[in-house]
Amino acid sequence: MRTSRCVAAAVLVAAVVGFIAVASNASNSAAQERPRPREAACSTWVRGSHATASCFNPNPDVDRVQLHVECARWWDPDMDGRSVEVGPAQHVRLADRCWKEIRKAWVSHR
Repeated sequence: MRTSRCVAAAVLVAAVVGFIAVASNASNSAAQERPRPREAACSTWVRGSHATASCFNPNPDVDRVQLHVECARWWDPDMDGRSVEVGPAQHVRLADRCWKEIRKAWVSHR
C-alpha cells in the first residue's frame, strides 16, 4: 500500500511540473510572437494657444509623424502640420498654434 502512495505522489509531482513547463513555454512564445509597436513614442501638451509634440523613435524603422491641432473657436482654422520623418534613435519636436484656445492636439503616424 505504501508503494502505491509513493507512486501516486510521484505521478502527481511529475504532472504538476509538466503543467508548469508547458504553461511557461506558452507564455514565453506568446510574448515573443507579440509584435512590437513600430511607431515613435510621442508626448503632446497644450499651453494656451500653442501645441507641442515631442517624438522619439526607438525602433530600427523610420516613422513619419504629423501634429494635428483642433481649435476651440469656430472661426479659428484647425491646423495639420507638415509630416516629419523620424529616423531610428532620433528625436523631433513639432509645434503649431491657434489664434485662441486649443480644443485638442494629437499626433498621427504614417
